[in-house]
Amino acid sequence: MERNQDNITFITEDGDEALFHVIEETRINGTNYLLVLDDIEGEETEALILKDVSAETETEAVYEIVEDEKELRAVADLFSEILEDTEFVL
Repeated sequence: MERNQDNITFITEDGDEALFHVIEETRINGTNYLLVLDDIEGEETEALILKDVSAETETEAVYEIVEDEKELRAVADLFSEILEDTEFVL
């Protein structure tokens, strides 16, 4: 994972690069979460919530998309509260 200002580049399991735009980050119960946009250049942008699943021995952060519905709803609600009065421009 490489971070440049508000953009972050991930290396997929296949070795491909995926660029995301970080909107917000938070920590819940000791776990880091990122709210990102998956396509910062296109019109078909989708927001994703990524969870840090790094082992303590990892030298770089490892993130995966949150898929558990209960966890996703809880984290999405928190991000919604954090960003409630925020306007951002890409």
